[in-house]
Amino acid sequence: MSKGTEQHTYDAIVIGSGISGGWAAKELCDLGVKTLVLERGRNIEHIKDYPTATKGPWEFPHRMQEPLQVIKDNPVISKCYAYGEDTHHFFVKDAEHPYIQEKPFDWIRGYQVGGKSIMWGRACQRWSDFEFSAPQRYGYAVDWPIRYADIAPWYSHVEKFSGICGDKDGLEALPDGDYLPPFDLSCVEADIQKKIHAHYKDRFMVKTRWAHLTKPNQIHLDQGRGQCQARDLCTRGCPFGGYFSSVSSTLPWAKKTGNLTIRPFSVVHSVIYDDKKGKVTGVRIIDTNTKEEIEYYAKVIFLNAACLNTNLILLNSTSSRFPNGLGNDNGLLGKFMAFQNYRGSVHGRVEGYEDKYYYGRNPTNPIIANYRNLHKQDTDYLGGFLTFVYSNRGRQYWNPGIGAELKDSLSEPGPWRAGMYMQGETIPKEHNHVRLSKDQKDPWGIPQLITSVGYDDNDDKMVEDFLTQCAEMLEVAGVKDIEKHDTHQAPGLDIHEMGGCRMGNDPKTSLLNKWNQMHLCNNVYVTDGACMTSTGNQSPSILYMAFAARAANHAAEEMKKGNI
Repeated sequence: MSKGTEQHTYDAIVIGSGISGGWAAKELCDLGVKTLVLERGRNIEHIKDYPTATKGPWEFPHRMQEPLQVIKDNPVISKCYAYGEDTHHFFVKDAEHPYIQEKPFDWIRGYQVGGKSIMWGRACQRWSDFEFSAPQRYGYAVDWPIRYADIAPWYSHVEKFSGICGDKDGLEALPDGDYLPPFDLSCVEADIQKKIHAHYKDRFMVKTRWAHLTKPNQIHLDQGRGQCQARDLCTRGCPFGGYFSSVSSTLPWAKKTGNLTIRPFSVVHSVIYDDKKGKVTGVRIIDTNTKEEIEYYAKVIFLNAACLNTNLILLNSTSSRFPNGLGNDNGLLGKFMAFQNYRGSVHGRVEGYEDKYYYGRNPTNPIIANYRNLHKQDTDYLGGFLTFVYSNRGRQYWNPGIGAELKDSLSEPGPWRAGMYMQGETIPKEHNHVRLSKDQKDPWGIPQLITSVGYDDNDDKMVEDFLTQCAEMLEVAGVKDIEKHDTHQAPGLDIHEMGGCRMGNDPKTSLLNKWNQMHLCNNVYVTDGACMTSTGNQSPSILYMAFAARAANHAAEEMKKGNI
């Protein structure tokens, strides 16, 4: 081995530094594995690189609203709920990484150390066995190679370290976790909960399960993190470390072991397969600044570039053994893409409670556990949905009076409002896919990704049912002037894209085994959204963390045994 090759050789390479990549790196480094993390974006350091974290709205040139020209130049990214004048530095501008929308798809990306873990929504519900067994029970996708019991210990492992707040509610469809105390319900939410529970025997509204340190334990203080201040400015980066992110938690922890190297500005071109050795030997990158092509080598590779980029990298990783993409003998790489359905929302006006408000800005929402198609199919569609509930008192914009009278009225909040919005399962289908362009390349000479992902009749039926049921629940709760909305938004704004490199028992119908390990390349692991066999209805990020931690421990053990 030459000196140059030796300097570029590690035990493990992790592609991507976001939620799942950070967890893979943390576990590998804790186990003594010399690990290189490749990140295509710039470096970000906790606190130092949160330039807007403590700014007031008046300190922004446009009061946190992006100018019309910026929105016109960025029709995709400007739709994201977290994007604005206070957060735009964490998002990829539309022109910076082009892709081809065969069907409309809003691809939301954040390229920096920490990835989208800096701006994520932070909801962290566990899957139940209903989700892991649903494809097998209802005959869609393929059977998951694991069940809840396989992943439950790893949920606990990542929850204890990350810090997830919530209650133990004893629900079959929403398993309990290792939680910190939850945020309280508002007076309006508590009333809605009481009335829903009195009226329905199968619907359970519970306090939040969110990645916030409501009461930090020693493990969180050891990370240098502190209590959530309920500022609800999370997407700017939290200087208190009050919510979980790679840059406040897993990556600094991994760095303290002395086993971590992070290389930013590294666009991964492909994974290198050695035909003679019959295994993957490394990763080929393009330096974003110099456009230089560089190779790094390792015994094991983890793909955590986020679902679509992981699919892109694998599709672009061709060799004489794998001409159609790494491990892609069955031709399924990039297929059976899915996402979560956020189209439906219902809201209305709440009478009363004018003498009550809430303390701080609660950065979480209570949830109603899925109650559809659990033990049996009880609707004319497949899958289920989680319901987020919210309430607030906004500012009154049409105030009476002038002068002092007007100023006094402006200091009083408006009436209470309450609403619900959906997070629905979509069913993976082979025609929903991504593939590489044959003639268009990105600025680094890599084929552009083509997205061909859309809704179907099953999704429409679920939205309609959600709107009907939520309007009924809000009416039961006494909410007035109820409005139902279907945004018909394109897939992608959920930022929960999944699949393309799914887990399964059979190499003929899947690409990964029960350890997230490639069937045909056993020193390659995929533990981001690309690994998902189906989408479930719960927020997926905590599952990616659990998969990454579990797979990293498996990889370290396999390396010790000399199996990879």
